[in-house]
Amino acid sequence: MKRHIPGLHSRQQDRESALEGPYLVRVEAAWYRWHPQKPFLSVRFVVLEPEPFAARSLSGRLYCTERALWKLNWFLRDFGYDPDLLSRDQVDEKALAGLRGVVRTSRVTLNGQSFQNLEAFAPAADWDEVSCEAAGGTRDQRSGDDL
Repeated sequence: MKRHIPGLHSRQQDRESALEGPYLVRVEAAWYRWHPQKPFLSVRFVVLEPEPFAARSLSGRLYCTERALWKLNWFLRDFGYDPDLLSRDQVDEKALAGLRGVVRTSRVTLNGQSFQNLEAFAPAADWDEVSCEAAGGTRDQRSGDDL
């Protein structure tokens, strides 16, 4: 059976749906995915602010390799993950749901496929400062890794 789905061939929708920049988000769900070379934590976020993007969702990966653990640790600390579980090197997928924080995203294209890149994180309490900097286009030069 054939179905007609208007707009299926259009790539314009992909460009409109790309979320790039800083967002105040809530973790909707997280799943650990095992891979022989690069195990990762897949995280789905719901945007809380800025208002025009509220309720949209975005997903990204945080790799769990030895070289990438710094980024996973940064995410967990800034989103207020349980310090007791973190000190025991444990990630509880259910404990991640509902955590809030700031994430800066970008789109990366590799081999013709587009991916959401989670570039930086900050605590939810820093949202006002981060959103003002993003709107004004100014950026403090403290560190290249900060939002």
